[in-house]
Amino acid sequence: MITFAPGPSKVYDALPNYIQDAYAQGILSANHRSAVFMNLYRDTEQLFREKLQLPEDFTLLFTSSATESWEIISQSLVEQASFHVYSGSFGKKWVDYARHILPSTQGLKIAANQSILVADLEVSSEIDLLAITQNETSNASQVPMEVLKSLASKFPEKMIAVDTTSSMGGIALDFSLADVWYASVQKCFGLPAGLGILLLSKKAKEKVARKGELGRYNSLSFMLENAASYQTHYTPNVLGIYLLYRVLQDLDPIAQVDARLRQRMANLEKIVAQSSVFKLLVDNSVTRSTTVAAIAAEEQVIVAVKKAAEKVGMQLGGGYGPLKSSSFRVANFPAITDLEFGRMVDFLGSYTHH
Repeated sequence: MITFAPGPSKVYDALPNYIQDAYAQGILSANHRSAVFMNLYRDTEQLFREKLQLPEDFTLLFTSSATESWEIISQSLVEQASFHVYSGSFGKKWVDYARHILPSTQGLKIAANQSILVADLEVSSEIDLLAITQNETSNASQVPMEVLKSLASKFPEKMIAVDTTSSMGGIALDFSLADVWYASVQKCFGLPAGLGILLLSKKAKEKVARKGELGRYNSLSFMLENAASYQTHYTPNVLGIYLLYRVLQDLDPIAQVDARLRQRMANLEKIVAQSSVFKLLVDNSVTRSTTVAAIAAEEQVIVAVKKAAEKVGMQLGGGYGPLKSSSFRVANFPAITDLEFGRMVDFLGSYTHH
């Protein structure tokens, strides 16, 4: 059964070999203060620079999940309040978490089909961080790099934090356009859940140093202090980090991965456009995700198509939250091969509801 669920999603086919190598090399029992771990951390960060074009002045930190970053960002980087622009369930959860920590947190909800109109965006002076959900997994919408560029240009004095949970490792991201980026490995990195990635710019690190917070377990100052010597402040998921290192080693340069995923998504969109039973949930191509597709249909069609897919060895992802009964989702992540994705597209193309 091949899963097209948008996370946890299909893992890379080479994963059993990576795990066997980790066992053989003693990685599974490596101490996180040892040279073995420190070299692994350093090499993984270097691969982020080589394969994903991470700028030299950024630091890679490890967390347990992307959602853990919501709390870390509010506690360590926001002095007064953050302003969140979002369109779906995960963006809303981020606002809600942030508001528990800082009650003056503000949010602007836009439609999945709506572009962020940066020119019209009014943000008060008390806001010191803008929060953007670049890829909204629940409704398969995304924010293009041009919008982040406009935000950075209009609000140079504010920090920008970006949720790329379902896109990092799958599309080309211009990390220079924001200060904080985060993700999890169970989506575009094609790995089992249990490891989060947090990337901080020089500007973000300088702000942490200015705040100089101490005494909190998950504070960025504590995390960065350890990262300076390629260590973590807690006993980390060493296997997860090793597997990420191996995936990055084998990954094509991100520009190639990006082009491949965009072509595949274009094939899927074409098939859906020709269908009499399906339509794309996000009809604005500018705000439509490259890595997750949400397809709308009548409820009985959704139930039937998911059953029909399972009969031919494919698991389609369910709709999320309020969209559960009106949509299904399919992942377009790099670990899914072109052949597998093509099979799924052909299946949807030949599907007629009886």
